[in-house]
Amino acid sequence: MDMRTIPGTDLTVSLLAFGNFVFGTNWWGDFSDDEAVSIQNRAVDLGVTFFDTAPAYGNGRAEQLLGRTIREIGREKLTISTKFGYDLVADPGVEGSHRERRQNFSPAHVRRELEQSLRDLDIETIDLYQAHNIKLEHYADELFETLETLKVEGKIRHWGVALGPAIGWREEGHQALLERSAATVQTVYNLYEQAPGRELCEIATQTGKGGVIARVPTNSGILDDEFKSPDHKFAQNDHRKFRDKAWLVYGLKKNDMVRPVAEQLGLSLRQLATKWLASQPGLVSIEPNMLSLEDVTEYAAACAGDALPDAVLKQLSSWYDDDYGLGDEAHPCDIKSSTAEGGAVRSDYLAPSLT
Repeated sequence: MDMRTIPGTDLTVSLLAFGNFVFGTNWWGDFSDDEAVSIQNRAVDLGVTFFDTAPAYGNGRAEQLLGRTIREIGREKLTISTKFGYDLVADPGVEGSHRERRQNFSPAHVRRELEQSLRDLDIETIDLYQAHNIKLEHYADELFETLETLKVEGKIRHWGVALGPAIGWREEGHQALLERSAATVQTVYNLYEQAPGRELCEIATQTGKGGVIARVPTNSGILDDEFKSPDHKFAQNDHRKFRDKAWLVYGLKKNDMVRPVAEQLGLSLRQLATKWLASQPGLVSIEPNMLSLEDVTEYAAACAGDALPDAVLKQLSSWYDDDYGLGDEAHPCDIKSSTAEGGAVRSDYLAPSLT
């Protein structure tokens, strides 16, 4: 397993991260506690040391499941990340709902949520504490001062931001790294959706501080080779049913171009996508959906061994820049923005301003 140190910190994380959000809701299926812990523990056997969770995943269930793995494996062997910012008391949500819940980033709430997470995880210190889907309106000095105070108190070691829930929020990511000294920014980033992940990686690389955690590395299942037809019928609880149809139609066409490249290298599509991410400077960890022991094994193999050849990286870059020769309808979906009129902008590269 490739291990990476987050620049500007003392945190070393496995390239493959385990995000146990998949066990917090039934969006990805139903898992018993024992099934979930078995998959988590197998990941450790294969070299995964970095685990990411949040109170919002099942109103504490995901954190409690990770707590079991911590007790069984040993706290000293793992790097633990969780998140904060959703007010689960004021707005516990409705099971099966995809509505975003009320947020609260006040210092008092951050402290209350932290103490509950420490109890659910059954640990004394959180290695990485991420502001969950935070927006610019919540970028208050008192919040970041509170996080720095929690570091001094030994409650957390470092903090970062997790962008979402949809892809985008480049302004939040840029500001977190350039103005707020975040240790990490977590964002949707994959072979078919490269904004704003590419920019954030460039900031981390050029400043020598912070790193990017990539989530949704297979383009919501496209690069898992999960779908065989553009007419795929999604289950009632599947959040991907809300995506634009072009994502699926053109994603399958892109797969037809990329698949021979993967096969020539002896890789699955998801493994090629993982190795492509691993090649991006500034990227510190990759967090896919791992729903089975087989998933863990396949991803772990992709996070070890040889890097992709330069010729392959150049070919993939050329295809992406040209929308795979499929026309503008194949361009990645618009990305969310806190500052743009209408709340979204075209998914294009924007060179970060480092001055």
